[in-house]
Amino acid sequence: MHNPPRILAVDDVAENLEIVFVRLQAHGYEIITAADGEEGLARAREQKPDLILLDIMMPKLDGISVLKELKHDESLGFIPVILLTAKADRADVVAGLDAGADDYLTKPFDQSALVARVRSMLRIKALHDLVQDQAEKLAEQTKELAAFNATLEARVSEQVGEIQRMSRLKRFLSPQIADVVAASGDAQSLLESHRREVTVLFCDLRGFTAFTETAEPEEVMRVLNDYHEALGELIDRYEATLERFAGDGMLILFNDPLPCDKHTERAVRMALDMQATIKARASVWRKRGHELGFGIGIALGFATLGRIGFSRRFDYSAVGSVTNLASRLCDEAKSGQIIIQTRAFHAVEGLFEARELEPMTLKGFRRPVEAFEILGAMKQEEKSAEA
Repeated sequence: MHNPPRILAVDDVAENLEIVFVRLQAHGYEIITAADGEEGLARAREQKPDLILLDIMMPKLDGISVLKELKHDESLGFIPVILLTAKADRADVVAGLDAGADDYLTKPFDQSALVARVRSMLRIKALHDLVQDQAEKLAEQTKELAAFNATLEARVSEQVGEIQRMSRLKRFLSPQIADVVAASGDAQSLLESHRREVTVLFCDLRGFTAFTETAEPEEVMRVLNDYHEALGELIDRYEATLERFAGDGMLILFNDPLPCDKHTERAVRMALDMQATIKARASVWRKRGHELGFGIGIALGFATLGRIGFSRRFDYSAVGSVTNLASRLCDEAKSGQIIIQTRAFHAVEGLFEARELEPMTLKGFRRPVEAFEILGAMKQEEKSAEA
């Protein structure tokens, strides 16, 4: 297919050629002309047009004869032909279509009809060229595949291994991080046991236990699927690592297995988005008779992280008091609350509105734990005033 499309107009009446030339050139097409059948056949072989507009009644060689020559010439390939005739005799049209024409127009023809028919035929020509091009490429690829046949089994095995590795990674990593880990070619070492400072976010639903006792199992699954789908999108967006989830509880990590800047800030911003998302979902659940709230706990600290499990089942896990602390803070959070450990809050102080809470006595911690409640992102004017 030429760019712009090349159209050959063949007619022994100069005025007709002028009309076709002016009207189609105005639409961006390249127009070449021929004044009789013999000249038209020669121009077609020389120029290889994308479409031919062919008058039937011409001296030397009439349109039907030209059409038959065109269709028997393999060098011309597939070129759509629109017959132009001033006669109302159906026999000419039938003979032309039978000889291989693709469409016809009766002169004098309407400009819009001419342009519409031309566009239609050029679309067909473009599709034909695309198919031909794909067929040629397929033939080349077939030859290449034959050349690589000896190593095909090894390649397939390698690709299957890559797919399985990516599948395992994406079970607990966001797609973005999983892609980076896989592309590094060193996924094994990244997932081995190591120590790192992480921000941990734990969240779950308030009133979920009571809900499961009264609701039908199908409705419980429906709510859980809605809940997980909503939070899963946010976990992926913030490039977090889903360490595990059990029922309505989720433990999410930041800064591992790949380090990231401002991971505590990222965790708090995701928590605020989670809060807003579940608030909207809860209003829908409430209409179905389910009173469910949502709480979040956030902590910052060091943990030992890595792959755990056995040959048929591996997970990625974090071990350390920071995970327990995030879980306990979540337990203390009322519906709609985000409670953050003091150390984590100092990492984002000045970015979020917060209020200090009374020290909490938490199970598994000998000393009272100081914490804050995150109220929202600080407005730009307040940030400027503090600066």
